[in-house]
Order: sequence, then structure tokens, then C-alpha cells
Amino acid sequence: MTRAGESGSTGGPDDVPATGIHRDRWGVPHLWADTVDDLARLQGRAAALDRAWQIEVERWRSEGRLAAHVGPGERGWDRFARRARLDDTARRCFDRLAPETRRWVTAYVDGVNDGLAEGAAGAPEFAAAGCAPGRWRPWSPLGVFLIQHILFATFPQKLWHAHVAATLGPDARDLFAVEGPSGSGSNAWVLPGDPATGRAPIVAGDPHRILELPGIYQQVRLACPEFDVLGFAFPGVPGLPHFGHAGDVAWAVTNAMADYQDLYREQVRRDGDRILVRDGDGWVPARHHVEHIEVRGGDPEPVEVVETPRGPVVDHDRHTGEALSLRIPSRVEERLGFDALLPLLRARTAEDVTGALRSWVEPVNSVLVADRTGTVRHLVAGLVPVRDERCRREPVPGWDPRYAWRGAYLPMTVTPVDGIAVCANDRRADVAHVGVDFAPPHRARRIRDLLDAGVPAHAVHVDTRLAAPTLRDLLARVDADALSAPAAVLRQRLTGWDGRMAADSTDAGAFAAWRAALVRRLHDHPVLRPLRAAGRYDDLFAPWTDPLARIGHALDGVVAGLHRLGGDVVPAAVAALEDVAADGPPVAWGRRHLLHPVHLGVAPTVDAAVAAMREVVALSGDTDCVLSTASVPGVSDACWRGPVARYVWDLTDRAASRWVVPFGASGRPDDPHFADQLPRWAGGDLIPVVTDWRQLTPPRDEEPMVYQETIPGFGELSLVVVDPAAHAGLLHGWVTEPRAAFWGMGSHTIDEVRGIYEFIDRLATHHAYLVLLDGQPIGLFQTYQPEADPVGERYRVQPGDVGMHLLLAPGRRPPRGLTTVVGPALARFLFRDATRTRIVVEPDVRNHHALRRLEREGFTFAAEIDMPDKRAQLAFLTRARFESDHPVPGQVPDAALPRLPDGRPRTTTGNTGQLAR
Repeated sequence: MTRAGESGSTGGPDDVPATGIHRDRWGVPHLWADTVDDLARLQGRAAALDRAWQIEVERWRSEGRLAAHVGPGERGWDRFARRARLDDTARRCFDRLAPETRRWVTAYVDGVNDGLAEGAAGAPEFAAAGCAPGRWRPWSPLGVFLIQHILFATFPQKLWHAHVAATLGPDARDLFAVEGPSGSGSNAWVLPGDPATGRAPIVAGDPHRILELPGIYQQVRLACPEFDVLGFAFPGVPGLPHFGHAGDVAWAVTNAMADYQDLYREQVRRDGDRILVRDGDGWVPARHHVEHIEVRGGDPEPVEVVETPRGPVVDHDRHTGEALSLRIPSRVEERLGFDALLPLLRARTAEDVTGALRSWVEPVNSVLVADRTGTVRHLVAGLVPVRDERCRREPVPGWDPRYAWRGAYLPMTVTPVDGIAVCANDRRADVAHVGVDFAPPHRARRIRDLLDAGVPAHAVHVDTRLAAPTLRDLLARVDADALSAPAAVLRQRLTGWDGRMAADSTDAGAFAAWRAALVRRLHDHPVLRPLRAAGRYDDLFAPWTDPLARIGHALDGVVAGLHRLGGDVVPAAVAALEDVAADGPPVAWGRRHLLHPVHLGVAPTVDAAVAAMREVVALSGDTDCVLSTASVPGVSDACWRGPVARYVWDLTDRAASRWVVPFGASGRPDDPHFADQLPRWAGGDLIPVVTDWRQLTPPRDEEPMVYQETIPGFGELSLVVVDPAAHAGLLHGWVTEPRAAFWGMGSHTIDEVRGIYEFIDRLATHHAYLVLLDGQPIGLFQTYQPEADPVGERYRVQPGDVGMHLLLAPGRRPPRGLTTVVGPALARFLFRDATRTRIVVEPDVRNHHALRRLEREGFTFAAEIDMPDKRAQLAFLTRARFESDHPVPGQVPDAALPRLPDGRPRTTTGNTGQLAR
């Protein structure tokens, strides 16, 4: 299939690309399959290959099993995930899917499971954490999607509002009426088409979320005979829920800032084995059970899971003793909106997108959609329950029927758009009725002004102008004569500053320093000091309930409204100026505003990559700029939230579209596409969207597994050809451990290890394989032809000789008895070739453990020989000796075996007799 400005694999109208994963120069996967379900399977496989560690972490989070793999620091999340019943909600939502959607999601999961072993083999985190990937269940993608948004909405904000009301009084809540730490800062806009010139609309934007490493979005193209759509996917979730360009229609999403999650105060008591909860008609039983959180390096932790008629209990108020239950549409309706995903991919018009999103549930999104005809629509898609207004502000009594949901939801709004359309999480007429706390209007106004002035869409993304009218007014109110000379100079500098948060601007750095000092002074202000009362809620919610951080988030509101509480903000501003002036000359904003991507620090190679990023990236922008690289004034100027993608969708010619992500397509730190987009992203540039299949790298062999055997009592053992680029980090971690000293690479760098295996990969006489057990890499296996190796110069090589080396992964505790079954399995692999009659080994004479193992396996020791790097013990295992001890199933002639691209036979399995896949 072809589109305007695009072509098939050879340009002919009937040509289609080869089935598989094509890639552009940035490593972005472009997928083609013959059916929708095959395409879903391919998308799942691509996610597993590129982001194995990332998607497994997300699955573990959705199941509340992260601490089991990475340690006790994650018990807080696991406790919340179990209490909130996230995995159970995902399963229920999966069961309610339409049959076609259920089959499509299952196909995606099959692809994930198919690719996880290979993807994990190249991800150093698995080896560093001493864990292995598992198997995804059909509902796992729904769980992954759910955890991305459970804290993205409003319920933690209500905990903060309750704390403010309890410590400062209900009227003080308005000082903090701004999006909280989970607020997105996202932007989206549409430039209308021009019928006179035939130019179609342009859809552009940049979602702002926590800067996770790898990035939360994966660039991908999904194509089959039914559709050809490119956009940003959540790794671990099929389709393109939020941002896509289907050729004839394109869409963009921002957070509608809707309030659709409610917290209920619950009074509970125990009656023997029962838990009773107060309801409108008295006390009723609550469903409950106990689960145990496994903790790596620690004791299991029991967690009681309780569900009231309102919803699961997610926390307890430490002051009142009341439980807090959470009610969300996805659990109530047992739907997440996944039935919208396939129709969204099949959409051709703005009306098609509108129809698809009528089944959307959560999160509630502002959607801008435009098609090639010039039609533009703004939608508010998702379920917002109808209930009492107090539910939107704070936790409400669960036993009071007044606060029950009324079984209805606000209708989806669809607004035709003429002219420029802008969404920036701001309060607008189309969304005001669905939410409470919105972003300040500065970004939306600035975007519209820039577009009205004709600024190109890609340049709008990186505008660094900071409005800050409230803080500028505060500076103007400060009496310069009351300041010390250095503080007066600082004030004059700030009042004359142009307001641009450029990385190289020392004025911006001075402003940020004063702002941070002001936040700290306000945190100490007697009027606000009650906010520092002991916390009422679980530490998981600290980002929402920490007073210092919340004053920083809502600084404009606090400065403008402090007088309502009887406080004067000017003395705090004066003191802050004096604080900064005393610190000496200001530094450039980019030296304060450092990139701080969030990642699980389990692998030194990833930590090193992050450190290197900070050295080469100087960030411009700020929370309320269009370039919303967020920090928390008063806490840290480090940037932990920002644009997790940027895009410009051109509906006239899709090939003219552009996109970028903060890091890269791959999640492996040794991959060239791990962070290759970072300089473009930091510099405000975009990369091309490639639409011509002829410009892409065609699919490589997608079945690198060369042997597979089921070993009773242990699992499935398999061999995968070493990919030097993908596996260098894993192998380096193994060969440099002290227990691998006899491998001779203890002082090698990753690049040196990669170079060695790149050399081996080019040889026809030497081969290297990863040994996997149930998909988990457990060792390195190498084979060679002795006549082409230095050992062949030290003994008389016989026809049929084949050499081998085996390194079982050091630093791991293998299942008991594993070493006694791996050797015979590898021998079976070698002897599948009927021309091979004898296995040759030459371990270091000091490697007594290996020598004992070889003796047990039937090897006959010959002479000791001097190799270039060691004194070695020559030993042999003949086919006759091996087959007498280990009968071999019927053999397949080598000539009949399918071949790898380099001509090596793709062998059959040892015990099952089935072709390895």
C-alpha cells in the first residue's frame, strides 16, 4: 500500500515490504505484516527486543512484584499495587474486551514472549540484578498501561488538599490550585489547512512526563494491508494510543486535567476473621485477603488487601485511623478503553478518530485531531463520573450516600475547530467542567502568540520565554533602598532580565537561584509552617504531600495569596535576594538545570551512561515555558520531567513530518541507538520521519536461536548466536568477574570485548553462542575448527574434530546440578552434525573445577600443551564414548537443516525433535 509522498519497497503500486522489522538510521522499528494480528505479534516482539528490561520492570510493577527483583527499596510501590488491585483490574478489563481486541492483545503478548529471551540477553540489568525475564500473561499490557496513569491523575492531589485544609484551613486550598507533581506540562496544537493552496493541516505537540530512561514512548511504524500508521507507543502496550499519523488523519493528546478518581474515608472494624466497613445502611463485610510481597535480599512482607463497596483501600490516615479507598472508572466499569485502539489505527478521517475514542475510559484526554480534508476537531475523551462536587476536592465519607457515584458519566465533548487550536493543560471552556486544578495559562497564550506570528511549529517546541508575572511584580514591590548593595544589584539584574530560560544565561541562573531561595523562605514562613506537621499518608505519596515541594510547584499562587492568610511575602523576597547575593556570582542556568532521568540504578553501565549525558547536555527551558523542562524550585533545579517526545505531523506530505525522543530507540546502553537522539532533543532539533521502505534497513533474521532442548527438571535450554553489538555489555560483565579469570579478559573494556566478538562473528571457523535457560542467559559457548586455531598447531588434528569453550555465568548461583546437564546438552548440539566425531577442549591446567567436570563427562585427558596465553590440558570426548553414556535421538542430516544467513545449519532440538525457533 502506498500514500502520497511515499512508496513501497520498489516503488510499484502493488509492492509491499518484506514481513518483519525494518529500521531507519536511528534504529526506529518500521513493522510490516500481512495481518493485523501478525502485526501486533511483531510489535510485541520489537518492544521485547529493544526494551526488554523496561517492559519487564513495568510488568513487575503492575503485578506488585518489583521488590522481588530489585530489592527492598521498591516495597512501597508493591504495597500500593497490591492494595490498589492493579493486576486484578487489568485482568478484569482484559476479560471484558471485544473478541477481536482480545485476540489482538494476545497476539502482542505472544510477540513479547517470543522476543524477551533475546532482548534480555542484551540488557545488562538482568545480569546485574541477578534476575531473568518471565512470561507475560494476556492481560499484562493492560496492567502496564494502568500503572502509567494510576498516579497521573488527581487522587494524590486530594491528599494534599486535605492536608492543607487540616493545617491552614479550607480557604487556603486555593493557594495550591495548580496541577501537582504528576501534571504533564504537555502541549499540542493544530495549524489549519489552506484550501487556496491545497495545504492540509499540521498537528504538532510535545507530551511532558517524567523523563524515564529508557524513554516512556517508543517511536514505531505499524503497517499491514489494512493501515499504515506511525507514532509513539508505550513499550509493553499494543497500538498507538496517544500520538499517531495515519497518512490521511493525525491526532495529538494532552492531559485534560479531568478529575475522575475519588478517595473515600472509610471506617472499618474487625469482627473475628471478618472486616466490616461502615456503609449507608450500617456495617457491611468488606472483601479481604493477605498477600505476601517477596523482597530480594529481605524477608517477605505481608500486605492486607481490603476492598470496600467504594473500591480498594490504598492507604490509611495516620491521624484519624480511617482507611482510604480509591474509586476509578476502569475498575468500576472493568474497561480501560483498549477497544478504541484498533479502530484508531484503522481511522481515515477525523470522524473515524472521534468514533474510536467514544469507547475510551482513562486517562481522560484532550485530543486534537485533523484530517487531510481540513477537518479539525477537539475532543475530551474518557469517563468522568457524575457525583457531588466535594468529591473533587478531598477524601469524602464513604458511609454518606451523598457522595456515591450516580451511575452516569459526563458526555464526551466534540468541538469543531476553525483556525489555530492550542491545548496546554490550561483551563478552557471545553474542559473547565471536568476538572479542578489546571496549569497556569502562560504556555497556551505563548504558543498561540508564536503561531499567530508565523513561528514554525518545530521552533515553537523550544521557546524558553518565561512569563512569571507574579514573581516580577513581587520584585517590583521590593524597596531597593532596603537592600544591601549586592542584593540591590541582583534585584536590578532580575528586573531587567528578558525572561528567557536559556541554558547559557546567567540571568536565568540568578532568577532560578532567587526563586529557590524564596521557596525556602516561604517554607519557613510562620503562616505556612503548619504545613510541616507530621505526614498523614504513605511515603509513596510524598511527592504530592511534601510542603517544600508543593510551595515550589504552586509558587505563583502562594505569592499572590499569602496575604489572605495574614502573611506578607515581601520580607521573604528581600531575604531571598540577600541569600543569593551572599552566595557570590550566579552561574548559567544550564549548570543548575541538569538532566536527571529516572532509572533503576542496578547496572553500572547505565549509571555511567547517565553521568555521561549530564556532561554533554545543557538544558534550556523551565516548568512554565513552552519548553517545559520541569524542576522543583526550592528542592532542586535538576530536570526530572520534560518533553518525552516531540512531533510535527504534516498532513500534506507525511514524509515531511518530523519527530524526536529524549534518548533513543533502544534500551540497551551499549546499543548505538541508546541515546543517539539526545543531542537533537536537547538542541531543539527533530529527526526525519522515513516513509519510503526502500530507505530502511530490511529485516534481519528474526530467528537467531540455533538449538533448543528441554531438560527435565531444569527447563528449556537454548543457544542464541552472539550479537556483538547487543550482547557486549552482558559478556563484559561476565568475563571481567574474578571467577572468570581463566577466560583471559579480566582487564578488557566493553569496546574491547565487543571487538573480539565482532572478529569471531566474521570468521567461518569460529562461532559464539549465548546459553539460555528458560530465556535467561546463563553462559557463553564457543566452538571452533581446531585446524584454524592455535591449538591445532600443538596436536595432530583428526577429521571430525571440533573444539569448544564454555563459560557458565560467574556471579550467579545456578540451579543445583545444572553443570552436570549443560555439558551433555552442548555435546548433543555438536554431535548433531554427523561429520563430527570428537570434541576437543584445552582448559587451563590450573582450572581444577573444569578439569573435574570434564572427567565426569567422559573426556579423556591427553598431554599438557603450551598455548600462547596459558599452560593447557588437552582432552577429548569421542562420539562413541558420548553416545554410549547419552543415547541420542534420531539425527537429522546436516544437509537437510535450514540455514542461518552465514551458512551455518539451524539445528533441531535435542530432546523434542522439533525445529528450534
